[in-house]
Amino acid sequence: MMSGVFISVEGGDGTGKSTQIKVLAEKLRHVGKKVLTTREPGGSSGAEIIRKLLVTGDKDRWSSVTEALLVFAARRDHLEKTILPAMADAKIVITDRFADSSTAYQGIAGGAGEEMIAGLRKLVVGNHEPDLTLILDAPVADGLARADVSKGEGRFEDKGEAFHQSVRDAYLKIAKENLKRCVVIDATGDVEAVAERIEAAIRERLPQLL
Repeated sequence: MMSGVFISVEGGDGTGKSTQIKVLAEKLRHVGKKVLTTREPGGSSGAEIIRKLLVTGDKDRWSSVTEALLVFAARRDHLEKTILPAMADAKIVITDRFADSSTAYQGIAGGAGEEMIAGLRKLVVGNHEPDLTLILDAPVADGLARADVSKGEGRFEDKGEAFHQSVRDAYLKIAKENLKRCVVIDATGDVEAVAERIEAAIRERLPQLL
């Protein structure tokens, strides 16, 4: 590869993103690829500071507009300090969430509006969009039951099932509107079954990786 590859993994809370990213990264490393895994909000020292503001505290701590501004500030630092340097080093970057999360959580489910998020996305992300976005999809009740809030980072989970159903619907809308970039992955079943679906998507969309 002459340059890096950028993959984002999206989905509602508890859909297994972190687990599947680990599995995919190991598969890619096994075939000799250089891989960097990261996350949002976070992924750089500055962005991790902002993460603490976003994922802790009362569910009504911030309005959706304020959340969006905080997330995009973290995202810019993440891009500058982590993602773009890794891409320049020809690594495969796999991030747990990226800009589609802002559209789903703040723009649609939170009511800030897709137009506002699109404007921030153009300003902050520009042409640094993922080469492939995997959207893990599962029933909301299943995801919330599996969500890990053991570190006190349950602010978004506390927003309730109706909010998270809106998030799920938003992701499916995003996928339909971005068919060239997005693939919806059925995230139900055991870890191995979901991993096989992801591997199939990678082989179809980015066959040079596996």
